[in-house]
Amino acid sequence: MREFTHPLTLRLPGDTDLTQAVVRNASEHPDDVQFSRRSGSGWADVTCAEFLAEVRSAARGLVAAGVQPGDRVALMSKTRYEWTLLDYAIWFAGAVTVPVYETSSAEQVTWIMSDSGARVALVETAQHAERIAEVRGDLPALDHVWTIEDGAVAELDRLGGSVEDAALDARREALGPETVATIVYTSGTTGRPKGCALTHGNFLYELGVAVGELEDLFSEEDAATLLFLPLAHVFARIIQVGCVISRARLGHAPDVKNLMVDLASFRPTFILAVPRVFEKVFNGASQKAYSEGRGAIFGKAADTAIKWSQALDADGRPGLGLRLRHAVFDRLVYAKLRTALGGRCRYAISGGAPLGERLTHFFRGLGLTVLEGYGLTETTAALAANLPGAIRVGTVGRPFQGTTVRVADDGELLWRGDQVFGGYWHNPSATAEVVDADGWFHSGDIGEIDADGFVRITGRKKEIIVTAGGKNVAPAVLEDRLRQHPLVDQCVVVGDQRPFIGAILTLDHEYLPTWAENHGRPADLAALVSDPDLHAELQQAVDQANLAVSHAEAIKKFTVLADQWTEEGGQLTPSMKLKRAVVMREVRHEVDDLYR
Repeated sequence: MREFTHPLTLRLPGDTDLTQAVVRNASEHPDDVQFSRRSGSGWADVTCAEFLAEVRSAARGLVAAGVQPGDRVALMSKTRYEWTLLDYAIWFAGAVTVPVYETSSAEQVTWIMSDSGARVALVETAQHAERIAEVRGDLPALDHVWTIEDGAVAELDRLGGSVEDAALDARREALGPETVATIVYTSGTTGRPKGCALTHGNFLYELGVAVGELEDLFSEEDAATLLFLPLAHVFARIIQVGCVISRARLGHAPDVKNLMVDLASFRPTFILAVPRVFEKVFNGASQKAYSEGRGAIFGKAADTAIKWSQALDADGRPGLGLRLRHAVFDRLVYAKLRTALGGRCRYAISGGAPLGERLTHFFRGLGLTVLEGYGLTETTAALAANLPGAIRVGTVGRPFQGTTVRVADDGELLWRGDQVFGGYWHNPSATAEVVDADGWFHSGDIGEIDADGFVRITGRKKEIIVTAGGKNVAPAVLEDRLRQHPLVDQCVVVGDQRPFIGAILTLDHEYLPTWAENHGRPADLAALVSDPDLHAELQQAVDQANLAVSHAEAIKKFTVLADQWTEEGGQLTPSMKLKRAVVMREVRHEVDDLYR
């Protein structure tokens, strides 16, 4: 199929801006719990009425400080309650939120804040404030810097005491669907980040169809989710807004090191994560089982979960023997994993990169249905998603209602829908490169559409490798499969204008000590990198990955690096995407060695 349109049948809410849901919630459901925020070792509830009061107070402070309608306000913080509070306060003041990753360098901060013309910066820590102070001379539009940990919210409350509610209401009432709500800068796997100007209307349309189609998640009784992905990324941001619109209880987990403890105490009914999180959960459970001498049991349990999920797709009902084995492992293994997630979590939303069929089946087999979706910053997050009643493992689901997808002649996926942005901030030439004269957004992803409208992503247009023999190879298929092996942390497939396909692998430093102990090796990284048994196991992983491609596309040689690729090292974006251009520049000598 070359084109598929999902007709709009849902009745969309009549809101014209994102602040209306907050006002309506406080009016109609004042005592409902909207948030649970960290308080000591527990959680303190924030009702809809309390949230509105806090938002209005902070917004009055912004108005008192001179923030005008349309002004840009930078927000630089980990995922925490104040991020959401200040995001809505900025909108109530009629201004535009400019998220900045809290890990951003001084150079990145300079670019984002100068390009957006931010007048105010709300940062989390003194270190963030110092980072801005370093480049303050390059930010002539910047008037104020307030630090959350130094009482920014209290200071805004104090400043806003003289601002009347009527003045704030006038700001809100001037907002509309075409008003820019936020400028989200792309992570920048290559080149300088571009600012995606997303309107209130973009968000409202996206959430109107997403919340409606994902009713099982957002609208079930006691629906709740714990955000731990960066709110500077549109993926987490759309869940934040979706929770406010649907009144699903929302919590924030700023430190992923405490994530399992937070999940157990918060007890979400659904979560969202990028594929690397699911890979880490699987590998961590496997590692723990092997270290406790239960590795064989876990391996059989994982195999049973996968087969049970596959049987659901194939026959609709697993056979008796498989059901019995599944019931046994549910008591021994699966129930413990569900308890680790809080005991109530039935769904997970995965996006940002392909998850892989094996892990999708594994998690569904243990009782956590992973709904894989697809979207970009330019499309206000999701364009398509698997839904509780419409799942096709290995795809990113069907387009949301009111959305059309087309496969171009070169295989690129083109999209149309009201969630697609109007353009990059002050960059019409870049906008023209991705939105054509007919309004089609060119995603840069290669894919296909099946007869039922389910979309499968097969690669990135700019990352297609052309071997010396003229074979076109999409590296994502091989990379995604290899990253699922517990020994592999990251992988980059190479071979452009080379005689065959190769790969550069980095090792998972968390799993290595377990592997070394199980194989009677000292936990010496330098020695393990060249260990023949480790290489043999990696070769098996490569052989398994190669089953997904033709012989001409298969990895013929690989090399292993001792160092990891990290966000701090500059090889990964904050959303855990590989900066291929950076990595290829750093490993050019290792790549050359593969072909000698």
